[in-house]
Amino acid sequence: MSRLLHVDSGPCSPPAPARELTAVSADGARLHVEVHGPDGAPAVVLAHGWTCSTAFWAAQIRELARDHRVIAYDQRGHGRSPASPACSTDALADDLEAVLTATLAPGEQAVVAGHSMGGMTVMAASGRAAFREHAAAVLLCSTGSSRLVAASTVLPMRPGRARTWLTRRILGSRAPLGPVTPLARRILKYGTMGPGSAPHLVDACARIVHACPRDVRHSWSHVLDLLDLDHGVRTLDVPTAVVVGTADRLTPPVQARALAAALPHCTGLTELPGIGHMTPVEAPELVGARIRELVDAHIQFAAEESA
Repeated sequence: MSRLLHVDSGPCSPPAPARELTAVSADGARLHVEVHGPDGAPAVVLAHGWTCSTAFWAAQIRELARDHRVIAYDQRGHGRSPASPACSTDALADDLEAVLTATLAPGEQAVVAGHSMGGMTVMAASGRAAFREHAAAVLLCSTGSSRLVAASTVLPMRPGRARTWLTRRILGSRAPLGPVTPLARRILKYGTMGPGSAPHLVDACARIVHACPRDVRHSWSHVLDLLDLDHGVRTLDVPTAVVVGTADRLTPPVQARALAAALPHCTGLTELPGIGHMTPVEAPELVGARIRELVDAHIQFAAEESA
């Protein structure tokens, strides 16, 4: 998919990578991977969410790549990674393992940050050998492990069967999103961002989301609808920080609180007033700071122990 469909100028535009490569997953799916920053620097791996791409992490890549090696990849079917008929949490875990193996030296550790479906990717991979070898710490942004559709507050209705049914129909729609119009921006802002989000941030998110093919959007919506990764949370035993916006309608704070309570080693839950689902875009400095804190606390510690 062409990057021209994304933001190609301004503060939200994705920076040029130092190098690009293709990681091959267990089923042969090919994943577009970008590496930013200096070789030999502490490593950070970024996994984006449903309907997004590496462009979603532009702010964190720009800031962290000054003194970190930042690895970002497009989930299968998103960005420049070709679509695959295999859409499942196992496929997400396979893909993250492939990226870690392709970009990190044996025994090298990284902080892994996942937003929304990217966080679910981390939970799905928590018991995998490559994840356990390479993950020193984790940041979970705006995500949940189960009952996503039932918990969503996108529709201003009382919780129950009717709201869940309607939410499922909306999120799973095959309808094309079309061009990014003023109406499209208003809809996306209401559903995914906080009420105070700046127009240029809303536009950036809309362009990224609208670039996702509708068949890919539809296929992954079924995975999210049936999601049950509670077991993955319990086996995610590396230090893990959780971030959520109080105005998140897709994965509301109740989801983050449940994660924090279930994680074996939660290092803190941060609830951001007025911020919606798109935390890395809406609160870029805070998300970047949380990643830095995890690197400083756990990458160096891991290196000292192995010395």
